[in-house]
Amino acid sequence: MNHSKRWSLLLFLSCTLLLLALLSLASIVLGSTKIELSTILEALKNPDLSNQQHIVLFDLRIPRTIGDLLIGASFACAGALMQGMSKNPLADSGILGINAGASFALAICVSFLGTMHFSMSVFASFLGAGFAMLLVFGLMMIKGRKLDSVRLVLAGLAVSMLLTSLAQGISILFQTGQDLTFWSAGGVGGIRMEQLIVAAPILLVALIASILISKKISILSLGDESATSLGLQVEKTKTLCLLITLLLAGPSVALAGPIAFVGLLTPHIVRFFVGSDYQAIIPACMSAGAILMVGADLISRLINAPRETPIGLVFALLGVPMFIYLARKGMKDHV
Repeated sequence: MNHSKRWSLLLFLSCTLLLLALLSLASIVLGSTKIELSTILEALKNPDLSNQQHIVLFDLRIPRTIGDLLIGASFACAGALMQGMSKNPLADSGILGINAGASFALAICVSFLGTMHFSMSVFASFLGAGFAMLLVFGLMMIKGRKLDSVRLVLAGLAVSMLLTSLAQGISILFQTGQDLTFWSAGGVGGIRMEQLIVAAPILLVALIASILISKKISILSLGDESATSLGLQVEKTKTLCLLITLLLAGPSVALAGPIAFVGLLTPHIVRFFVGSDYQAIIPACMSAGAILMVGADLISRLINAPRETPIGLVFALLGVPMFIYLARKGMKDHV
């Protein structure tokens, strides 16, 4: 990364982290019950579990905000990794079937096992996401064909539709449709600290791994032949990239549902500011994805207060126009 790009990244991160801090504070303060800043400071210094507002802070608001930060950063990073690896501007964990696979596995668990510990939900998400990814790349590699960006999206969409239909059929058959529909719409209102204790370490490790692999993703985005000529072990790097994407998407889907557009759009927004080097794109996606997630969660809480709007609907309303704009521009970003 040259000197000018490093300064661009530093400026972008400084601005986005400041905005993120303000949004996070607003996320803690605002809601169905408004909490004054003085109360927050008092709760942090001397927590009182007999105080209703302190309970709301520690049981609901703070875990929810931390969840927003981790989920937004993880989905955005997963999208950037998939776009760099596949050289496809439409790639993300949702379009490539990973989210649908996690949803399918959770639908099976809810229907057959009922209530289960969150760690089991995360494990089921991993299995489902891994199964979906194997299906997608299995379809891609039939007859020894090479990875092609167009066929990758088609295979991902086919697997996504298949697993989504199966999940809906299972939920109807076992009468868990209402629970699954609420979860599929996306939401972070149910996040609690005990869930973050399970998911956060996995997501943090995956985010750090994304930064460490970012230089290799930049080389890989040049194309397989160019990457090989530069000494990169292409297949090994792709396998590692897929594993990191699973670690990012699995817990995120378990926490908030299969939220769309975060992973797809964030890398495109980020490239406008920091360029096409993934050493800059990956860390920038973390802060930008977190901003989108916290901001959308705030809108979901306030747009129809005191009732909450599903966060997936908020992202659809914001994301679809941006997606259409990118499509009309010809997706000129250099992936």
